[in-house]
Amino acid sequence: MSRFCVHCGHEESVAGHASCTAERAVLEPPRFCPECARRMVVQVTPLGWTARCARHGEYTNEPTG
Repeated sequence: MSRFCVHCGHEESVAGHASCTAERAVLEPPRFCPECARRMVVQVTPLGWTARCARHGEYTNEPTG
């Protein structure tokens, strides 16, 4: 099964994702679902972010509790 880049939406197996990797390093929220490459609804808060895919649910980096 293909995995997709969460920042540009292209397959991760394709070369040229250096700038996408740099985005992940600075805690930029994902824009595309890693499972299906659909554009996600992203909400950024002072504590972190949540990203929701219509098909695969929610991803988050916000602390729980």
